[in-house]
Amino acid sequence: MKKTLVELFAGVGGFRCGLNHVELKDGKTIENGNWKCLWANQWEPATKSQEAYDCYAMRFGADDVSNVDIFEVDKHNIPDHTLLVGGFPCQDYSVAQTLSNSKGIEGKKGVLWWAIEETLAIKKPPFVLLENVDRLLLSPAKQRGRDFGMILRSFYENGYDVEWRVINAGEYGLPQKRRRTYIFAYRKNTKYYKKMQKNSDYDMIFSKGMFVKQFPIKESYEEITESSIAEYKDLIEVSNMFKCSFYNAGIMKNGGIYTVKVKADYNLVYPLRNIREENPVDEKYFLNESQIQKFAFLKGSKKIPRVKPNGDPYYYTEGAMPFPDNLDAPARTMLTSESGVSRTTHVIEDFKTKKPRLLTPKECERINGFPDDWTNTGMSDKRRYFMMGNALVVGVIEKIGTEIEKIIENEN
Repeated sequence: MKKTLVELFAGVGGFRCGLNHVELKDGKTIENGNWKCLWANQWEPATKSQEAYDCYAMRFGADDVSNVDIFEVDKHNIPDHTLLVGGFPCQDYSVAQTLSNSKGIEGKKGVLWWAIEETLAIKKPPFVLLENVDRLLLSPAKQRGRDFGMILRSFYENGYDVEWRVINAGEYGLPQKRRRTYIFAYRKNTKYYKKMQKNSDYDMIFSKGMFVKQFPIKESYEEITESSIAEYKDLIEVSNMFKCSFYNAGIMKNGGIYTVKVKADYNLVYPLRNIREENPVDEKYFLNESQIQKFAFLKGSKKIPRVKPNGDPYYYTEGAMPFPDNLDAPARTMLTSESGVSRTTHVIEDFKTKKPRLLTPKECERINGFPDDWTNTGMSDKRRYFMMGNALVVGVIEKIGTEIEKIIENEN
């Protein structure tokens, strides 16, 4: 089985950077891994500018990436591939049966998961690796677990078993406390599926599954839930009725769900100080006195009297945050608003001057594990920050990729 790749919702290429251990030397992209990317898609519907696509095309070549709405792509024309990857947005997954057509489903168009589902149905890739926010397992608030249940049902109907883990990169020696859900699916016609069928649900989580090899966990667990996605008639019934308390580790085997709340078991910490630029940094990143005072207020503890819409008084409270950020811990989760004057923006002590300043775009790339200046492709600093706030942690994909390569080699 060849190591071939298709990347959906590609962004600036985080999956490919991780799987192929990408470097940037003198502006030239060097892919050191074994994966051949056959096709990628990146299209941003909310804006005329397509900076993420432009970055991907500049770094990997325009022939490798499509810049059209994924719903307009004929999935039959996507090349056959071994591994489908993508970081798809978290949206409302509810569907409803139409009155005019008893077999129709409303709510699919515009929800990007269904572009992945259509690709699974048509191309049937042996393996799938997806990334999403951690709250995917909990949404929506009024029907906990429904959205993830819809995804699991889609995999089940298309002939896949699934393993998932919520991984906090900062707990595994990487530079950022970024918590994301990673989903690994494998078709029932693979050797890996047959091998996993021999393992107990418990062993799949704690010793035999894919994630635990690179992301070790403590043997004890706090919560456990068992359920099934197979007992429902169809996706509509799942949408209307399914609920489940999904935890940060779990599997779906033949529609049966086993999910456990686990804790990381890893001791290496990557301190924020290790990503700082040591050369002189442009003055524009340093804070003036007014900004220092504003940040001190935003990051300080608060107890502010406010009034509810019904007139009842209450106090809005926030705890204090380190200011500047703790250089001996990993970075906090980076958001798309990074560099704005807000509570969530990082402020660090400069290496040379010891003065407080913002992270540079290059430092943000380092926090996510991208090569230096990866997004220095003509876009503004603001957009570079935005791209890194949207990106995944490349080091997590590197670790996962190591295990997927072993799995594929055993298929041969």
